[in-house]
Amino acid sequence: MLNEINNVTIIQWQNELMKIKDKNGKNYSPTYLRTIHAQLSSILNHACRYYNLKTNVARDVGSMGEKEADEMLFWTQDEYERFIEAIKDKPESFYAFELLYWCGLRIGELLALTQEKFDFKRHTLKIDESLQRIDGKNVITAPKTKKSIRTIVMPEFLTEEIKEYIDSFYKLKPKDLIFNFSKSYLHHEMDRGSKKSQVKRIRIHDLRHSHVSLLIELGFSATAIADRVGHESIDITYRYAHLFPSKQKEMAMSLTQVRNNTANDWKDLLEEDEKDV
Repeated sequence: MLNEINNVTIIQWQNELMKIKDKNGKNYSPTYLRTIHAQLSSILNHACRYYNLKTNVARDVGSMGEKEADEMLFWTQDEYERFIEAIKDKPESFYAFELLYWCGLRIGELLALTQEKFDFKRHTLKIDESLQRIDGKNVITAPKTKKSIRTIVMPEFLTEEIKEYIDSFYKLKPKDLIFNFSKSYLHHEMDRGSKKSQVKRIRIHDLRHSHVSLLIELGFSATAIADRVGHESIDITYRYAHLFPSKQKEMAMSLTQVRNNTANDWKDLLEEDEKDV
């Protein structure tokens, strides 16, 4: 019963989860552990709000794991160019990684792409679905959040590449998936390309970080970047704050200028008053 769960129960549950290992001997990641705890806490919050549960013991005990991984890896454009050159012998891999890097897509969004999502005249790509693997079957679901539903404008060279790729299919229907492989295939290709190009191995999701870091380097605002990648602007500001150029000195100089101008204005007024006297 929910009302029988106490602080000790939560601590024991957390300890058991932190002990679990997969077939390779690895524990759950800190980020995943925190997500599991957040889901339980949400259930207990709901019970407190609507079913008179006295307290959310999951919240009282505190979370486990971490909100974000300790290190956010990404490739520079030069590293990416070396990688993509190394895997261009497999067209399906080449075009998939091009979309991941130049559009900042999530893996599920990439795998759910169909021909009808592209408007080659307008150079746009519509993101409104995601492919997930559930109980051994591919399931098309709504995107991660409402913000994730978006239209991305592609650079012209990418439009030409993807049109060439889609035109290579025989009798491709508008709703047919254009990438018929699994996430594990992409991980294998990442291994192969990293080794062949001798660039550091990053996660598939880190290509999304690489896209954001490139846009920051090009001078785009957090709001503009958030719209493109399907995030809230506050998330972009928080997660990538260390990459944005610092404005602190500019702010301090502006404040100094404002104060000096105000002080000078008052000085002029006082001098005029003294003359009048």
